[in-house]
Amino acid sequence: MHTFVILSTLVAFLLEGANTELFTSNAHLQTALYAERDIAGLLRNYVDQEEMRLQKLRQLADDYSEHSNQALANIDKYLGNPINAFLLIKKFTLDWDRDIIPVINNSSAEYLNQELDIVRSDLPTYEDLKGAAAALMRLQDTYQLDTSSVAHGKLAGVTSPSLSAEECFELGRLSYNDGDFYHTKLWMDQALDDYRVKKLERSDAIKSGALDIGRPSGRVKGELGDSQGQEEEEEMDEEFETLYWGPDGSKAQVLDYLAFSHYKLGDLPVALELTNELLTLDPTHERANNNKRYFEKMLQDDENREPLSEEKKRTLYQTNRDDYRNSEEFLTYEALCRGEEIMPIKDRHKLTCRYVTNNHPLLLLQPAKEEEMHLDPWIVVYHDVMSDEEIRQIKQLATPRLNRATVQNAKTGELETANYRISKSAWLRGEDHPVVKKMNDRMEAITGLNLETAEELQIANYGLGGHYEPHFDFARKEEKDAFKSLGTGNRIATFLNYMSDVEAGGATVFPYLGLKLYPKKGDSAFWYNLYKTGDGIFSTRHAACPVLVGVKWVANKWLHERGQEFKRPCGLEPDD
Repeated sequence: MHTFVILSTLVAFLLEGANTELFTSNAHLQTALYAERDIAGLLRNYVDQEEMRLQKLRQLADDYSEHSNQALANIDKYLGNPINAFLLIKKFTLDWDRDIIPVINNSSAEYLNQELDIVRSDLPTYEDLKGAAAALMRLQDTYQLDTSSVAHGKLAGVTSPSLSAEECFELGRLSYNDGDFYHTKLWMDQALDDYRVKKLERSDAIKSGALDIGRPSGRVKGELGDSQGQEEEEEMDEEFETLYWGPDGSKAQVLDYLAFSHYKLGDLPVALELTNELLTLDPTHERANNNKRYFEKMLQDDENREPLSEEKKRTLYQTNRDDYRNSEEFLTYEALCRGEEIMPIKDRHKLTCRYVTNNHPLLLLQPAKEEEMHLDPWIVVYHDVMSDEEIRQIKQLATPRLNRATVQNAKTGELETANYRISKSAWLRGEDHPVVKKMNDRMEAITGLNLETAEELQIANYGLGGHYEPHFDFARKEEKDAFKSLGTGNRIATFLNYMSDVEAGGATVFPYLGLKLYPKKGDSAFWYNLYKTGDGIFSTRHAACPVLVGVKWVANKWLHERGQEFKRPCGLEPDD
């Protein structure tokens, strides 16, 4: 682009010169020959740059084609890996603006730009990038993932792409911009550690001769005593910095973010140490100099001089979260998601499995396979409720209709999105397709309840780190308007169909029961949300754990009170 502008300016200058009658003087005309020679050089340079640009575009096209073909060969496995999902989003946000647009952005590419603008409406945005980063932090917290392991491609036993220092830096910067200094520290530390290891490996390789970087006479660092040698060393170090961090990052930037994050987390000694290291790289750094004076003044207080204990570090992590996410309920939810046994299942020895027909024609030849998971409240899993073909058809019906999942505002009764529920959902009616009606009929046969007043079948797809934090399916007494518009009363029961296996994470957990239900394709979970009196069963509070690796599809059916008067009549006791 710059070459084209220079060329256009030069041609305009020469044309203007022609109007000053260069032909009247050979001396002046001679300058035109020099200009013509320079134009030829500029044109060759422009052509060379264009050829290089086209070669880059050709390589990008080949890389994109190869990558997409590999990913589309097993799209669920690919998108089910959160690192793959993050890098895909990053590719079309940060990398797109930095690496792609400059290559294609020239005067001859105007039509291409218009076409790309149309395509970009289907590509991730910067908001998607922020969401992907937040999802990775959520997975890291919930499953207590080691930052180094994640960065080096070790994710719950599944091999994942490694993250470069530049990508770790971007995760840290996204956390910083979100005011999340705890994760900023984790990812900036990782970026810095990886940088130091790679630089040491590079230095050792140069000294051993394993890496030829073009030094004259094969000399190594430290053997160049003159100013030219020093300049050469600095130039090569600068080249390594750019190669390692990418065009938008540097070690100094990492130290800047890291020092401030340590300060915000209350670790002043380390904040000062990192600030001093930053000032060795850039002694004129205004903010670092101001911070140094401030940190030194703060450290005059004896309390701030003490290094942080592990217990204090844990406390700082907890202060990075809101009160609810430090509550016993939320910590229990996370522990269950990790598969921890936090409490024994009450009356586990009384749990049974059985075949159920309910004397219903649909179940006489193929009874429901019922497995009790908990007795009070009664929670069961029915095996092999859905076939693979039925699941395929329902997914196909739902996919074009998927929108961001919503929750009901307890005060207004209105539906709205929330950061504690990350999934996309669609609603299917029995009239939409015979397979949906077939599913409704089957659920009615299994439960023995009336589905005429039930909500439509909700299909939900959980994406990167998709989750739904602890919640009730029923409306509490103070939530009087929650289902008022439906006119069918409260949600009496939940029928949850699992339409996919999940490699890691994604369990349905009940924090007050210590119960974990792991998704298994074709299986369904069922429980009552209300006692026979209509009061809510509060111990049915449950959550969908973040999907760590894999793709999670579910089909929810919420059954309501109206129509159940003779199917499930009131009992004699309040807690029946």
